[in-house]
Amino acid sequence: MTDKMIDRLPAPEIAGVVIPWFTPANRPSQDRIEETAGLVEALGCQLAFLRPEHVRQVNSAQLLSGGILDRMEADLKAGNCTLAVVDGALTPVQQRNLENKLGVKVIDRTGLILEIFGLRARTKEGRLQVELARILYERSRLVRTWTHLERQR
Repeated sequence: MTDKMIDRLPAPEIAGVVIPWFTPANRPSQDRIEETAGLVEALGCQLAFLRPEHVRQVNSAQLLSGGILDRMEADLKAGNCTLAVVDGALTPVQQRNLENKLGVKVIDRTGLILEIFGLRARTKEGRLQVELARILYERSRLVRTWTHLERQR
């Protein structure tokens, strides 16, 4: 239960946030941007940058296009960021590919919220509920692990 998705360091983590949007109808409002900034700060992270990005063509391997990733990688390095947050849902493969490309821990909105709940849970029952939710979330991210133990077909 002590294992968190984000390693806690004595110094606060520095986070960079991207809010992807795909059509003009789902462009993030100012309220959504402020909410996302509040979530990152509630986790105890310093916010290096928060930027809505229009994704014209979805890259199924990484969600974000190459140009957005290049800008994000440069901003993460410039801000000495240790965490990247994508305000949306990421598949396990997309999360892994983004971590490999950007060189920092990447979490999506659900992971961010689970971390906040984990920090704020006070009762034993509350901590257990958060732990169960985190395990269920991570279970969906265990993509083809332990397949080397399967029998040959």
